[in-house]
Amino acid sequence: MRTGWRQGALRVAGFVGVLSYVLLVGCSPSGSAGGTMLSAAESVAVEAAAPEATSLQYQVHSLPNAVVHTLRIPRSYRVTVAVAPGTASLAEFVQQSGAIAALNAGFFDPVNQQTTSYVVQQGQIVADPRQNERLMTNPDLAAYLNQILDRSEFRSYRCDSADPSTSRTFRTLERYAIARRSAPLPADCRLVDAVGAGPQLLPDLTAEAEGFVTTVDGTVVRDALGSNQPNARTAIGITRNGDLIWAMVAQLSGKPGSGLSLPDLAIFLNSLEVETALNLDGGSSSALFYNGQTLYGKIDGQGNPVMRPVKSVLLLQPAR
Repeated sequence: MRTGWRQGALRVAGFVGVLSYVLLVGCSPSGSAGGTMLSAAESVAVEAAAPEATSLQYQVHSLPNAVVHTLRIPRSYRVTVAVAPGTASLAEFVQQSGAIAALNAGFFDPVNQQTTSYVVQQGQIVADPRQNERLMTNPDLAAYLNQILDRSEFRSYRCDSADPSTSRTFRTLERYAIARRSAPLPADCRLVDAVGAGPQLLPDLTAEAEGFVTTVDGTVVRDALGSNQPNARTAIGITRNGDLIWAMVAQLSGKPGSGLSLPDLAIFLNSLEVETALNLDGGSSSALFYNGQTLYGKIDGQGNPVMRPVKSVLLLQPAR
């Protein structure tokens, strides 16, 4: 692992919040940074240490064809993005940043370790897919480049708002959004961080619009993500009250073809009151670091978790 991230490629910001969690019996973390696949949940075993409105809530959802790990993040917490010079494990991202949780994020080329998604930190582009020669000169992707470069991203803003207590001062608010790369910023808002992925899952699945799926005469002739096939998946959603939902879909041990399709993932997130959602890099990249342990989504033919380093992540910062 390369050093010097704290001053360079891995730049993060703090937040104010109260940490607590709901941990389900049968899935308690071991404290290892290596991580193992977790199994079905049985009952709530740990009582939250703060009111629900200010508490993190980690849950494990046992579904017929997958296990979904979710982390509900109240608005009082701050989520940032980070990118590695090459690639790194989630545990390495957390070690360098001091974060308390991490989720794999944008797409990248595992051959050259270069990004195929935009990543923005503190308003500056720090990973640019236009600099990836394998992407930009690939003849099979030439017809889709405009869509690839305008895919959806998770954004954080700082927005000025009039203070209701006085007409002469303003306060700065943190806001999150999911939008296409070309979408304009809201009025009185500045882009802080962003990481691209796609497609959007909610309110509508935008797989065709974003160049992931091509249909000719009603027949799918290209599906870059296997959208309708079960697989390990990762996603982020925003609820109607502004909370964030991190979701990591893990395959079942002994069932390499298990997982969720993108439409099924959208249905699952909607059941958690998510209104807008973004699919993140999935398959072998699917991973969630929480409570000292990395949880992996993809399993191989022998039932072992696939541990692939990734290019970019979302980070949940510790309380100060």
